[in-house]
Amino acid sequence: MKVAFFLSLSFLFVVFDSIAQTDSLPPVELPQVLIETYRTPQHMKHLESVQGTYIHSGKKSEIIDLKEKTAALSEKYGRQIFSKISGVFVYDMDGTGNQINISTRGLDPHRGWEYNIRKDGLITNSDMYGYPASHYNIPMEAVQRIEIVRGTGSLQYGAQFGGMINYVSKDPDSTKTFELENYNSIGSYGLVSNFIRVAGTKSKFRYNIWFNKKQNDGYRDNSDSKFDAQNISLWYLPNKNLSIKAEFTRSKYLTHIPGALTDSLFKLDPTLSTRSRNYYSPQIMIPSLQLKWRINGNTHFEWTTSALLGDRSSVMFDKAANIADTLITATGSFANRQVDIDNYHSYTSEMRLLHHYKLSKMSGVFTGGIQYMNNDLHRRQLGKGTVGSNYNLDLVESGWGRDLHYKTSNIAAFIENKFSITSKLNVNLGARLESGETRMSGTISYYPDDQLDNTISHRFPLLGAGFQYDVTKQINAYGGWSQAYRPVIFKDIIPGSVYEIADKNLKDAKGYNGELGIRGKYKFLNWDVSAFLLEYKNRLGSIAQTDSTGQLTIFRTNIGDSFTSGLECYIEGKFDINKNSGIALYTATSYMDARYRNAQVRSGSVNKDVSGNRVESVPYWISRNGMTFRYREFNLSLLYSYVSSSFADALNSAKPNASASAGLVPEYDLFDINASLAVNRHITFQVNANNIFNEKYYTKRPQFYPGPGIWPSDGRTFSATLIVRI
Repeated sequence: MKVAFFLSLSFLFVVFDSIAQTDSLPPVELPQVLIETYRTPQHMKHLESVQGTYIHSGKKSEIIDLKEKTAALSEKYGRQIFSKISGVFVYDMDGTGNQINISTRGLDPHRGWEYNIRKDGLITNSDMYGYPASHYNIPMEAVQRIEIVRGTGSLQYGAQFGGMINYVSKDPDSTKTFELENYNSIGSYGLVSNFIRVAGTKSKFRYNIWFNKKQNDGYRDNSDSKFDAQNISLWYLPNKNLSIKAEFTRSKYLTHIPGALTDSLFKLDPTLSTRSRNYYSPQIMIPSLQLKWRINGNTHFEWTTSALLGDRSSVMFDKAANIADTLITATGSFANRQVDIDNYHSYTSEMRLLHHYKLSKMSGVFTGGIQYMNNDLHRRQLGKGTVGSNYNLDLVESGWGRDLHYKTSNIAAFIENKFSITSKLNVNLGARLESGETRMSGTISYYPDDQLDNTISHRFPLLGAGFQYDVTKQINAYGGWSQAYRPVIFKDIIPGSVYEIADKNLKDAKGYNGELGIRGKYKFLNWDVSAFLLEYKNRLGSIAQTDSTGQLTIFRTNIGDSFTSGLECYIEGKFDINKNSGIALYTATSYMDARYRNAQVRSGSVNKDVSGNRVESVPYWISRNGMTFRYREFNLSLLYSYVSSSFADALNSAKPNASASAGLVPEYDLFDINASLAVNRHITFQVNANNIFNEKYYTKRPQFYPGPGIWPSDGRTFSATLIVRI
């Protein structure tokens, strides 16, 4: 039957093609018709139930359309970009716009490492098993939309409790051989940014090439930065069902790190700097090859192979905030700085197949695939650097205090099936099987070689289930439960001194995400309201213990569990005043309660039970509320952000310590204004006023990089952007 069907289609194609070629009617050129309309920026949307080779039915998902958003893209303020995503915690600590540090559902926001982060489907986490931070930095000017799938999507995407964030690049115009887009931005504290993109389609070929260069003197002293990034994407489309894409993308930045502040220094002046000789610079390159094949109307196949190659380098006077970096009287010079270098060699190959089928009266969609990762993270730390003040990775003495490799080979297979029980009810069942191993080897100058090597196995199944019930075509209830995991990462098992011991039986963090919600659109109103549970077992940390001789040691091991529950609420109303103007009002608000369970942590030389304590950096309330006014081609957006207080450590210390690494993180609220005017279809102006009341605030007291203490966020800043499109 299928063969006959396709032969029939082929016959009809030939017939219609012949008719078109022998048509004797002369061509007629119709006069140009120009249709103008004005609209208020669109509501938040969620991903289609089935998209490409992915099943999103029954999962909490969101789409941020950057073409519809008025925001300070060059500055990359997370609170503006993710303003309509409820529950997003933004770790805003340097103001350079070179990194987005976010989390949801009470997870750790450091470089988004609780997320599986992708660019056009390519994994950009530097090393999913060694250091899952995403050092790759795509300019927001290059992004068309951001796709987010919360934790219940982990079966299809892999490791990380947070779920998946996919930055989708702007596509070439299929009707143009050449198009050009140029963003020129200037702003407070020496911000200068230039982004240029050229793209187009010619016959069976498409291309998308962009460059970005940006520099900023910084809100704080000694916080200047330089950034550049490039991308070249080439497509070959031999027919309408097959696409082959080759791509190379790169980002690099150099940031001058001003150092952490103590509480007293922050109160005195948040723009102060405690370091003038600290620098940080990651460079990431991602070559890739993608094949997408629409085998037939019911079956889609994708194969993606990519590599993440690069390094993360720093040279720092790496001491607590209350220790000054001053001249040493005896030598007349500064102390030697510490040089650390990571080299990443991460390779991923992933094949996916999606098939629509019908069994009797019930239809369904099946997706499955296999993912292979082979990573080698080479970490060199504690190198003795220069006494100078410039960015210099030279060592004054040969050798490294730590010279380690963290090698992982892992294969994962997954399946998920969407069953259409009725025309309104869909049920999903899925499973993922992880099988791999990580080996740490190398040398540490202060540690016995025969006690250092460590091997961690990743072998376990993950299960999940979900449902979606369509109340109407535009309203549905959804829910699901899915297991998730997070691999033991490099920093969790490196002994900090001879008195630290890493557990040889460490377990990957495991747990689950559960959610239940209702979303939809009715007349002028759009909403997505959900409740969630997140269990995070086998958290990593350290406890105190004594050896056989009575000597105190620090044992790096699994310290216990945590449990987070909460509500996420997004509601937006859109009102047209007349055909030329309209207004939209929205709130994206969340409540989270994250607590430790059966957990203990080291406090000096003893262990303390922290069961019932709040998890650090998890505020109860995060609320962003906005208004967008539109008059013809003019848009004005107002944003009010509020974040309640949180603790910096598992002991829930309210009083700050000397280094400011512990203590309460106060609540804060901010106001932003963004406006844009499209003069015509070629030229757009945009202005941004961020933190207009100059709130002095910080979002987190980090315990490790870029140094323990207070890292002030930006005060009041302004910027302006000229956008030219041809």
